[in-house]
Amino acid sequence: MQPMSASLGLYRLQQVDRKIDRSRTQLETIRQTLENDVELRQAREHVETAQTSHFHFQTQLKNATAEAEAQKIKIEQAESNLYGGRVQNPKELQDLQKDIVSLKKYLTTLEERELEAMVNAETTENDLQRAKTELELIQARLGNEHKNLLTEQTAILADLEQMTEEREAALGPIEGNLLQIYESLRQQKRGTAVAEINDGACASCGTTLNAALQQSARSPKQLSNCPSCGRILFAN
Repeated sequence: MQPMSASLGLYRLQQVDRKIDRSRTQLETIRQTLENDVELRQAREHVETAQTSHFHFQTQLKNATAEAEAQKIKIEQAESNLYGGRVQNPKELQDLQKDIVSLKKYLTTLEERELEAMVNAETTENDLQRAKTELELIQARLGNEHKNLLTEQTAILADLEQMTEEREAALGPIEGNLLQIYESLRQQKRGTAVAEINDGACASCGTTLNAALQQSARSPKQLSNCPSCGRILFAN
């Protein structure tokens, strides 16, 4: 039986590590989606803005209505004095008439303000209801999406646990010094420390490899590296 190459164990380990990396990336994506859903956050902010605006115009309407009612009471009191017979002096009666005209003119201004505040309050109430409905729809839809994500997350975690056991098994035949080289290269080369030789070339960078280097990649005792990218070469 032909002896196993020194790079074979590292190649098998890398296959497991790649699956682990993909699973961890998936888990991180799911975590970010569950915790930082932009659409949901924007919908909540929309509701909060609409609530603030509606409260503002409701307060305006309440104040405008109170001012208009107070003005009507002033007019009633002035008309009562004018027509009640208590005032007899012509000059005072004339002044009362002028006051009533002025009070009614200002009442018109107050009622216009009240009407404007009422329109704004109704508009912002409609805006608030639309924002709440939109939020409820998004929450319902995302609720189902998040439920599916949580199911996927559970499955990935189970797979990851199994892959961790596979990794422990793959580590068994690898010597400590070779593992250190592998781990160092994985950090430097974005997770790909071992490159397979395909059609006489490094599969990672495409560099053509001479026959002697291809043969040394099959050595059971030492590692061979690509002269261009530096990765460990594995010949199948």
